[in-house]
Amino acid sequence: MIRLAVRCLVTMPFLFVLAAVSATALAAEEHALTLHGEPKYGPDFSHFDYVNPEAPKGGELKLANVQAATFDSLHPFILRGTAADGMGLVYDTLMESSLDEAFTEYGLVARSAEVGADNAYVRFHLRPEARFHDGEPVTAEDVAWTFRILREEGHPQYRAYYRDVERVEVIDRHEVVFHFANRGNAELPLILGQLPVLPEHYWAERDFSATTLEPPLGSGPYRVVEVEQGRRVVYERVADYWAADLPLKRGRHNIERISYDYYRDGTVALQALKAGEYHLRQENVARNWATAYDTPAVADGLLRLEEIPHDRPAGMQGFFFNTRRAIFADPKVREALAYAFDFEWTNDNLFYGAYKRTRSYFENSELAATGLPSDAELAVLEPFRDQLPERVFTEAYAPPSTEGSSLRRNLRQALTLLREAGWEVKEGALTHRESGQTMAFEILLASPSFERVVLPMQRNLERLGIAVSVRTVDPTQYQNRLQSFDFDMTVYVAPQSLSPGNEQRDFWSCETAEIEGSRNMAGVCDPVVDALIEQIIDAPSREALITRTRALDRVLQWGFYSIPNWYIDRFRVAYWDRFGRPPENPPYGLALDTWWVDPVKAARVDNR
Repeated sequence: MIRLAVRCLVTMPFLFVLAAVSATALAAEEHALTLHGEPKYGPDFSHFDYVNPEAPKGGELKLANVQAATFDSLHPFILRGTAADGMGLVYDTLMESSLDEAFTEYGLVARSAEVGADNAYVRFHLRPEARFHDGEPVTAEDVAWTFRILREEGHPQYRAYYRDVERVEVIDRHEVVFHFANRGNAELPLILGQLPVLPEHYWAERDFSATTLEPPLGSGPYRVVEVEQGRRVVYERVADYWAADLPLKRGRHNIERISYDYYRDGTVALQALKAGEYHLRQENVARNWATAYDTPAVADGLLRLEEIPHDRPAGMQGFFFNTRRAIFADPKVREALAYAFDFEWTNDNLFYGAYKRTRSYFENSELAATGLPSDAELAVLEPFRDQLPERVFTEAYAPPSTEGSSLRRNLRQALTLLREAGWEVKEGALTHRESGQTMAFEILLASPSFERVVLPMQRNLERLGIAVSVRTVDPTQYQNRLQSFDFDMTVYVAPQSLSPGNEQRDFWSCETAEIEGSRNMAGVCDPVVDALIEQIIDAPSREALITRTRALDRVLQWGFYSIPNWYIDRFRVAYWDRFGRPPENPPYGLALDTWWVDPVKAARVDNR
C-alpha cells in the first residue's frame, strides 16, 4: 500500500463495512487493522515505542522546499495546482499507521473498526470527541461525503484506489460502513482507514475542484496561519487538538510552529541552511554531503550531520521511458538504451561511491525478485508463459554494468540489440530500416543538478547515433507535463511500501495508462501485469503477497520500462543542534514529529 490520500501527507490509515445483520454478528470490533498477522500494540497501549511520551511542547522548526520551488494552492486533494508542503498536518484520517510495523493502522478519528467475516464490508466506529478546528464534531456524514467527493471530483488516483468499493452507508452519527464489490481485496479496509476526513459543512459553499490559498478547515494537529504564495507557508499547533492525548499521538507533534520556505536554487538553499535561515535539511545530493559542510558550525558541533539507517523499500528511481511514444514501444529498444548509462562511473565520479545500484521495483525489501525464480514464483508465472519472455523464467535480471567490463563493450551490445529491433546507423544517425525514421528524443528534467548525471549519458547515446536533447523546466511546467504524459524520457521515482496492493494499479495497469494524473509514467499496459496486480491485491497471506510481488517485479524488470538509477538505505540529515529526539528512530520513516525543541540547545545555537 502506498500512502496517497493526501499529497504531501505524512501518514495514513485503514477501514471496514457493514452488510446484513447476520453478517454483522460475525465481525469483531478491533482497535487496529493489520493485513497479515497481529498488531504490535494491544488495545491498552499507552504510546508508540519510538516516541518520548514526556516530550515538551513549544519552539519552532523551519524547513525548506527546493524541489518544487513554488506552490499555488492549499488544496492537496485535486489534480490542479501545486499544493504547499505539509498540508497533511491539517487533516486527520480514520486510522493512522505506526512507523515500526510493516502494515498496521490504529484508530484515530475511528476508535475501532469491524471487518466482515467474508470481507464484504468494513464498519468504522467514530470517536464522539473528534472535532474540526471550528469546534464542529466529525460525523459519519463527513466521512461518507469525503469518500464521494474524492472519488467524483478529487485527484484521478482516488478513482483507481477506491475502485473496489461498491458504496458507502451511514448507519448513524458515529458509524459508517463501506461495502465492497470485490471481497477478495483484503487490503481495502486498510485503504479506507487512510481516508482523510473533510468537513462537509465547510465545503458546502466552496468549489471543491478549484485551487485555493484560503487556509482550509481540518481536524489535525496543526492549522495554516501564514501564507505567502510560492514563498512560504506556516503551520501552528492546535492548542486544543482533540486527539492530543490519544495513545497513538502521545509524544508526537511537539513543535509549536512549523514553516516551509521555498527556494528556487539548490545552492542558495544550502547556503541558507548554513547561515541558519532554516533548521533541518535532508540531503539528497551526494556531492554536497561529501564536500559542502566543511564549516566552523559543523566543527563546533552546532550544525550536525547524521546518517540514520532505515528499512524502507526504495522502490524504483530511474530514467523512465514513455512507452506511449512509438520509438519506445519495442522492449528491445528500451533494453538497448540502458547500456548507455554507466552507473559505476557515475557513482565513483559524481556520487563519491555513496549509492547502491537499483535493480528491483521493490528495492531494499524482501519483496524484491532476486536470483532465479523460486518454485512458488514459477507457479504464479507459469499460466502466463506464452505471454512472457523466456528470460523471465530462466535468468536473473541485472541492469547493464561496466564493472569488470567497459562502456565501449556495453555500447556494442546496445547496437546489436538495436539492429535486432530494426535500427542501424546511417551517415551517423540511428535510422529505422523500414520507415527511415531517425531516433531522436528529449530527456525532461526538473532540477539543473541532475544535468551532470544526464549529460554523460546523452553523450553515450549520441555515440549510438541517437539525437538526444536535455531540457530542464520549472517545477510547475514539469508537473504539468508529467501529468499529461508530455515527455519522452524523464527521471521518476515509483515509491513502494512493504505491503503493495491497490496502488499498483495506479503505477502499472492498463486502466491508468491513459488517465492523466496517474502514476503510470511508463504507460505500462500488459494483461499479464494487470493479472498479477489483482493477484497481489487478493493475496491471502504475507507469504503469498511476497511471492506474487516478486513475480510482478520480474515481469516489470524484463519489460525494461526504466533504466534503473540508484538508492541509499539511510537518511542523510543536516540539522542545527537545537532539538531533542528519542534515542531510536523507527525503521520505516524519519519520525520528525517525535522531535522537540530543547531550549538549552536552541539558546546555544541562537547565540553562536
